[in-house]
Amino acid sequence: MGFVAWIVLGLVAGALAKLLLPGRDPGGLVVTTLIGIAGSFVGGWISSKFLHRPVAAEFFDLATWASAIGGALVLLVLYRIVFGHSRD
Repeated sequence: MGFVAWIVLGLVAGALAKLLLPGRDPGGLVVTTLIGIAGSFVGGWISSKFLHRPVAAEFFDLATWASAIGGALVLLVLYRIVFGHSRD
């Protein structure tokens, strides 16, 4: 899977993470999207490094999508913990 495919996957993963964790994000839509892109990379790395399940080369592989969304959720939660009170 190419770099552009990971970016598209990250955009969708960030949007799905935002749907699964509704609420007011400190950075808005752009930061949430960037977190989704970074989360797809982090999720793929965690999946291959610690779970011994490398991501597939196919774009529509369920494990690839699950790892990307999981990574986006982890980064979104961490972002909200660290920067959650910046809009008070």
